[in-house]
Amino acid sequence: MMNYKTDSRWCRVLPLIVLAILATADSAVPQQRKAQPPKSVRLYVFDCGSLNIPDTSPYQLKKEDLATTYMSVPCFLVAHPKGTMIWDAGAVPDTAFKPGGGPGTLRYATSPRPLKVQLAEIGYAPADITYVSFSHFHWDHIGNANLFASATWLVRKLERDIMFSDPPSPRTEPANYSALKTSKTVIITKDEHDVFGDGTVVIKSTPGHSPDHQVLFLKLAKTGPILLSGDLYHYPEERKLNRVPTTEFNAQQTVASRAAVEEFLKKTRAQLWIQHDFTANARLKKAPEFYD
Repeated sequence: MMNYKTDSRWCRVLPLIVLAILATADSAVPQQRKAQPPKSVRLYVFDCGSLNIPDTSPYQLKKEDLATTYMSVPCFLVAHPKGTMIWDAGAVPDTAFKPGGGPGTLRYATSPRPLKVQLAEIGYAPADITYVSFSHFHWDHIGNANLFASATWLVRKLERDIMFSDPPSPRTEPANYSALKTSKTVIITKDEHDVFGDGTVVIKSTPGHSPDHQVLFLKLAKTGPILLSGDLYHYPEERKLNRVPTTEFNAQQTVASRAAVEEFLKKTRAQLWIQHDFTANARLKKAPEFYD
């Protein structure tokens, strides 16, 4: 049996031994490699889930008009040599996921995995994001906005005004973007906002679906030009059949914005990615793969 002095000495030494063992164990665990700035623009697509649309009549479409009534909910990360930007942040906030795993849900949206986890897999943390911007304020595009409160928020005035109106719009979830109220904010005043100043990442005004709805134009070296639609269209059949939803903020503005975008697509030969197109989105490469 140890005497008092030996016991006392062992009590002092034991914590040091435990710390040494833990330090050795930590060093054996591979650390997440922090992403480095790319040489040219990259676009990462994250699977932020889907929407099970209960009624398609507001889109002036019957179920038989559609390949599927489901809508996809992608989130995007634009990585530029000068910084990064999140474009649309899904419907289901990471806080809706249970610790034990499984999908997260909100309203009629389901998401398979937290956005923060998907970002970490490619070497990014929310604090690494330079800019955050949304096509518009509706709930299925701002789910994880609070993750990016340390980024600079690029927003148009009418969108920000309605997001913080009292009472809030029933078409959104204010708790999911409340932290943006004190974020560093740039109010976009021009029809086109060149995010990094070189014409490769441009936010374009397309009002109608919401007061200050916008779309995102990307010029990728290998993939070519892409336009991310926001909710300018929801279903590809909506575009094909020229249907305008009955729930638009201003239907006449939507018609004008669509016409302007169609001309822009012809001029630039850009691909139009309808963000909610469930079938087309399923074919897209998902992170950690990317488009460049």
